[in-house]
Parts: sequence; structure tokens; C-alpha cells
Amino acid sequence: VQLQASGGGLVQAGDSLKLSCATSKRTSSNNGMGWFRQAPGKEREFVASISWNGGSSNYADSVKGRFTISRDYGASIAYLQMNSLKPEDTAVYYCAVARGAGASTSGTGFRYWGQGTEVTVSS
Repeated sequence: VQLQASGGGLVQAGDSLKLSCATSKRTSSNNGMGWFRQAPGKEREFVASISWNGGSSNYADSVKGRFTISRDYGASIAYLQMNSLKPEDTAVYYCAVARGAGASTSGTGFRYWGQGTEVTVSS
């Protein structure tokens, strides 16, 4: 199982970035997907998730109104559009495939994890 996350980088506060997570149809077509992040010295935290068909999504309070999760069902890709980035968004971002079809918000609800992509937001 492979999840390939990409799109991270170094940006300034207020800028935007779009992360992508490519999987395979066999891995994700009937499963929710999500994004988590881990900042230096902190525990991994939930960012956003989306159900198998994109019909429902959940967001951490810290990113609501700024981040948008979406997925291209046919291409088995999930995206995280991040706008109005803040220095506190600096972290390694991980994508994951859920155990079920819904938009889980707990790390234990995810089965497969990709390698991270680093996002650094300067002030």
C-alpha cells in the first residue's frame, strides 16, 4: 500500500498551499481519507477528513474556514487546500486512509499512512 503525499514547502504567513495524497483505487475507493500533522515537539493531531464519496468532511477547529479537504474519486487523490497559513500551521503533514467509509477524526480510525510532507510557514 502506498500513499504519496506532496505539495509541502516554505511559505510566508497568509500564503496558500495545496497538498496532494495519491493512493490506489484498491486502497481508498471505499474508504474515508484524512490529513494529520505533527509539529516539532508536539503530538500528531487531526487536521481534516473526508468520507469515501466526499459527501461529508470534518475539520479541526484550528483550521476551519481556512483549510478545505477534497478528493478526486476517479483518480484516488485527496487534497488539502490550505489558505491564510499561519506560523502555527508549521508541521509535517501526513495523509491517511481510514478503516471505514466515513470521515473519521481519530488517528485510530485510519489504517494506512503515507510519508509526511513538510510545511513551514514563516512570519
